[in-house]
Amino acid sequence: MSMPTPQLALIDLDGTLVDSVPDLAYCVDEMMNQLSLPRRGEARVRQWVGNGVERLVRRALINNLDGEPEPALFNRAYPIFLELYSIHTSERSRLFPGAREGLAFLKRVGARLGCVTNKAARFTEPLLRDLGVADEFELVISGDSLPKKKPDPLPLLHAAAHFGVKPQEALLVGDSISDVKAARAAGFAVICVSYGYNHGLDIRTANPDAVVDSIAELADLMAPSSPHVAAT
Repeated sequence: MSMPTPQLALIDLDGTLVDSVPDLAYCVDEMMNQLSLPRRGEARVRQWVGNGVERLVRRALINNLDGEPEPALFNRAYPIFLELYSIHTSERSRLFPGAREGLAFLKRVGARLGCVTNKAARFTEPLLRDLGVADEFELVISGDSLPKKKPDPLPLLHAAAHFGVKPQEALLVGDSISDVKAARAAGFAVICVSYGYNHGLDIRTANPDAVVDSIAELADLMAPSSPHVAAT
């Protein structure tokens, strides 16, 4: 298939641009150690990320995707995790293969670039900086930048308004059903990566416009002669 080149491309962070699970898992396990509770391990944490660190901590405490821990336990655990993650935000995290090449392609064809994530700004900005891609983005919208975050369309619509781009001329690149829901609600096209954090579910079941195995593969999808993405 072929898609027109967008005027604006917004890139999700965790699970799309960056594999942040190794640091998140380390901090979850250290938090559990401090609480004298069982470690959870990277494989489980990989199933739980994608809805912000508060939700991750809740899931780790109950060892389940859904449900709530005891409030007193959460109130003990959450500050511990925040302190740990503020120190270990980017020690083990890495860009996914093809990430730099994909960003370079989008810039080369004239797309404006933004990063839209549900991760709090206090973690987003150091992570982008430490991995050497902060300067690739003209706009970064974190999970606490606006009153609502994905899957609400507000961050996407805010970015479109910031750049003066119509939603039907914009693209979101993400990895989860939350990204697909946000894009559909905003009128954006949406391409998902196959390797991301979608709670263990195949992202194809969410019916994005396309699925790629690397952000670099966007170059194979874009029609070079067309300046806009048509909404689907």
